[in-house]
Amino acid sequence: MAAKGTVVIDRNRCKGCELCVYHCPQHVLKLDETYNTRGYRPVILDERSGQCTGCAVCAVVCPDVVFTVYRFPQPVRTPAVRAVAN
Repeated sequence: MAAKGTVVIDRNRCKGCELCVYHCPQHVLKLDETYNTRGYRPVILDERSGQCTGCAVCAVVCPDVVFTVYRFPQPVRTPAVRAVAN
């Protein structure tokens, strides 16, 4: 099962440099069609695919520190059949 996560983006700090878009391994970031208060097209998370893993590559490469990354806990797997000791 793949990890799941999400990011929260501070739209008004983003300058739309696209470093995060280029480096995102899941390809879930893109530039918005609208402009922020500073006149830039900020990056947005395309949540339709649900493929964000919370890997935090976007946060590492972002020069403006606009990302807060969340990674959801994996469900605990239990064995279907337990071994019986003799």
